[in-house]
Amino acid sequence: MDKELFIQAISKFLGGVLLVGLLLFLPAGTFSYWQGWLLMGILFLPMFIAGLVMMKKSPELLRKRLSAKEEQSEQKSVVALSGMMFLAAFIIAGLNFRFRWCLLPGWVSWASAVLFLLAYALYAEVLRENVYLSRTIEVQENQKVVDSGLYGIVRHPMYMSTLILFLSMPLVLGSPISLGIMLFYIPIIAKRIRNEEKVLENGLEGYKEYKQRVRYKVIPYIW
Repeated sequence: MDKELFIQAISKFLGGVLLVGLLLFLPAGTFSYWQGWLLMGILFLPMFIAGLVMMKKSPELLRKRLSAKEEQSEQKSVVALSGMMFLAAFIIAGLNFRFRWCLLPGWVSWASAVLFLLAYALYAEVLRENVYLSRTIEVQENQKVVDSGLYGIVRHPMYMSTLILFLSMPLVLGSPISLGIMLFYIPIIAKRIRNEEKVLENGLEGYKEYKQRVRYKVIPYIW
C-alpha cells in the first residue's frame, strides 16, 4: 500500500467528516440531531469503503481524484458556488432542526436515505464504466468517447447521479428549506455542462457525433 496516498486520502476523509459534522451539529445545538447522524452514515461509510477499494485496485485514479484542481476560471466559479450552496444547506438544516421551523416526518428521511444509497450505487457504476472520468474538465491522453451502458442513455450520467444525491441530502436531514437551497445545483451543473461539452467537442474525437446519437444530457426525455 502507498503510505503517502493513504495519508492523503485518510486526511481528506477525516477533514470532510469533521467539516460536515460541524456544519450540521453546531447550528443544531445538539448531537441528538438523528437525521444528521443518518446522513453522515450513508455519506461517509460508502465513501470510506470505495476509497479502500480504489486504493487497492486503482491507486492512480484515486491519487488523481484527490489531487485534481480546476484550472479554468469559469469552472472555479462553479466549484465556489457549489461550496456556498452546501454550506448554506447544511447550516440551515441544523438551524431548522434546532428551531423547529419546518420539519419533515421521519419516514421521509429514511426513504430519502434509500434513494441516496441507490444514487451512490449509480455513481459507482458510472466510475466503473468510464475510466476517463475526472473531477476536472479536461481531455486526457488517448481518451475515447464512452457511449455504452448509462452513457448510451444520457451524456452525463455522473451529473444524473449527483443530482439525485444532492437533492436527497436535505430530505434525509428533514429540511425542506435546505431542499430549496440545493435546487440551485441545477443551474450550477447546467453551467458546468455547457463548458464541459465545449471542451469535449473541441478536443475529443467523435464527441460531436456522440451528442447526435444521445440527445439527453442528464435526465432521459426531460433534459
